Amino acid sequence: LVSDDEDLIKQARFLATQARDPAPHYQHSQIGFNYRMSNILAGVGRGQLQVLGDRVASRRAVHDAYREGLSGLPGLDWQPEPEWSWSNRWLSALTIDSSVAGVTAAEVIQRLADEMIEARPVWKPMHQQPVFEGCRHFAHGNEIVADDIFARGLCMPSGSNMTRAEIDRIIDAMRSILKAG
Repeated sequence: LVSDDEDLIKQARFLATQARDPAPHYQHSQIGFNYRMSNILAGVGRGQLQVLGDRVASRRAVHDAYREGLSGLPGLDWQPEPEWSWSNRWLSALTIDSSVAGVTAAEVIQRLADEMIEARPVWKPMHQQPVFEGCRHFAHGNEIVADDIFARGLCMPSGSNMTRAEIDRIIDAMRSILKAG
């Protein structure tokens, strides 16, 4: 952890060590975590920084290939990349409008699985997680945006070591599924 702000470092270390209050018993006034890293893992992480640029470039290339290969298919909406940002494209995700595409995201996931291609739904919203059942959450008018994205979202295979042949196979399968409806 590097910073010139001692207060931020102190707070980060407090949260990273489970936010345990200075008391003789386990007491927490804030939710903390256990995200400490050993010296060995820090060394591995530092070494991985040397290939970070290559991995990001590869992930962006996978995403670009999907967008190009699936262009023209109705009902697909990709994660935007605002002009003021630059995404690492760690994950290539999209939403499917089933009323236009003729197929739901869940059906696409199943049909890809039938072709031995692993795709997944986007993350389940926090308010739908059993651990948060009954907790308050906020909707946007009558619509819960997170529920809509969860119902329509699809995470495509996005590995940085994917070959062009693998990407093309996935694109071909997606085109076949979406054309068949």
